[in-house]
Amino acid sequence: MIEDRTDSPLTLKLGNEELIIRRRYEVISIINDFFIAIWFLVGSILFLFPEYEKAAIWLFIVGSFQFLIRPAIRLISHIHIQRIPASNWES
Repeated sequence: MIEDRTDSPLTLKLGNEELIIRRRYEVISIINDFFIAIWFLVGSILFLFPEYEKAAIWLFIVGSFQFLIRPAIRLISHIHIQRIPASNWES
């Protein structure tokens, strides 16, 4: 029986190492998303007060920059997994 894993978000093909690597990058991505949400929420609230408008703008800039970090985390994760030596591919 051939198992199709092309749609699977987590492949255990490389054993325990790949699972650990994927989970670490997933945690980093979740933390990044959490901070993006905080920056945009606080920035939105600060826009309600004209004297804090400049701070709100800076929070939106920081949040927008973190949106660039999101695909970088995914790319680095894929590169890291591909660099696992072939000798570790079999459990």
